Amino acid sequence: MSRQVLCPRCRKDGALRARPQSPRELVAALVWIVPYHCGHCSHRFLARRVSMAGSSYPIERREHLRIPVRLCLSFSGGKVRGDGTVLDLSLGGCIIKSETHVRVDDIFYLEIVIAADEAPVEVAAMVRSVSARGIAFKFLRKAQENKRLLTFIQSHSGSTSNVLSKAV
Repeated sequence: MSRQVLCPRCRKDGALRARPQSPRELVAALVWIVPYHCGHCSHRFLARRVSMAGSSYPIERREHLRIPVRLCLSFSGGKVRGDGTVLDLSLGGCIIKSETHVRVDDIFYLEIVIAADEAPVEVAAMVRSVSARGIAFKFLRKAQENKRLLTFIQSHSGSTSNVLSKAV
């Protein structure tokens, strides 16, 4: 995994190397400057490549840092209702364990319990994949638009900034 870099906007570590997306970024790569993406504030920036040795780091394709959690949730969409446990959470989505049968591209409303004494956080999400690891959901709106979810993720990301899940 690539070494984390300090984000120039939010000054937090957790910025990960990203794929070049513009001609400017491709040209910059010729002089050992590569694109990074901050997992906290989503800022994209260029910085000097961390290692100049011949070893190449794998590029992190994930857009957001995943945080391991254990949260209860319920979900519903169409005629399907279910419940389960959120295993990891990010600004872009989550992975859950559930016995409910769902299909890729199904859309659900998730109710995630982040605090026992508060109402659950409600988010709309689409099923991205179903595997032995669990059901991967992509939020239809970024978590930045849900203040309670954003606050929860930011408060838990500081202690786990070096923990990334395997790709789904």
